[in-house]
Amino acid sequence: MNHPNDIQVDAAVLSLRGVSKKIGSKKIVDQLSFDVQEGEVVGLLGPNGAGKTTTIRMIAGLISMTEGDVFVRGSSIRHEWKKAIRHVGAIIENPEFYPYMTGYDNLKQYQRMNDWISNERIDEVVRLVGLENAMKKKVKAYSLGMRQRLGIAQALLHEPSVLILDEPTNGLDPAGIREMRDYLKTIAREEGISILVSSHLLLEMEQLCSRVVVIQDGKLVTVRSIGENNASGHEQKNFVRVLFRVGLLEEAKNVLGSQNDAEILQVAQEQNELLVALRYKDIPDMVTALGAAQIPIYQITELKQSLEDEFLKWTGGNRIA
Repeated sequence: MNHPNDIQVDAAVLSLRGVSKKIGSKKIVDQLSFDVQEGEVVGLLGPNGAGKTTTIRMIAGLISMTEGDVFVRGSSIRHEWKKAIRHVGAIIENPEFYPYMTGYDNLKQYQRMNDWISNERIDEVVRLVGLENAMKKKVKAYSLGMRQRLGIAQALLHEPSVLILDEPTNGLDPAGIREMRDYLKTIAREEGISILVSSHLLLEMEQLCSRVVVIQDGKLVTVRSIGENNASGHEQKNFVRVLFRVGLLEEAKNVLGSQNDAEILQVAQEQNELLVALRYKDIPDMVTALGAAQIPIYQITELKQSLEDEFLKWTGGNRIA
């Protein structure tokens, strides 16, 4: 069955078009639309109760949509579920396995339900998630991080186009979180798989994702690339914010303020600090000008907005949880 939206979504691996979920009179998700392209890692962010898990469950076909549709490789989750879900691998909450069976036997059990999966494919995904030395161990002896990786291996067995993960680092220690992040990047790079991941760990999303989709109260707030300047004014002109700690504050203020295109944003008298917006390429000229005026320079620091700063700005101060 063809749909009017197919032409618009074929280029993207995953597309949400006006997706809504209503329970009683309350809309949990409200007209949500965004795309995920091939091989990119996209973070789904939002405060508590924003609708992240509900959205992921609708994408995976675990709950129905009230309005809209989700397309995977151009196929509709609502109208062509079997065709669309063939391209989806997902871990919602914690992966479940038979604890008294080995990791390999658990994957073989999944293979029996999908007879096109070869033994070679099992070996391939085991290598991809770094579990070659654990396949003969019983799952009950696995750490949480190893079980998470085994879950990802199982989700990848049928060669999906998109991997959906809901809080994949939940409960992991810092080493396990870093390990998981590295494996997800490897999967996206080596398999060309698109990954949509929800998490409350903003620093991890900043290090893992190429883009973030921010939702609040079930509605789309923004879709932003990580690391790009997306604000107006100075940021669009490739300006950076640089903090100068100097010996002669007033003299430095006069020197920095007289430079072309530079703007003093803030003065901290007690710390002898000046926060200046200027082009990155102009920093050496600023240092030279301060030196020519015989102004001591004790510290120069570029101040970057973190994803947390951006998130709080996008959501009006609502913290993620």
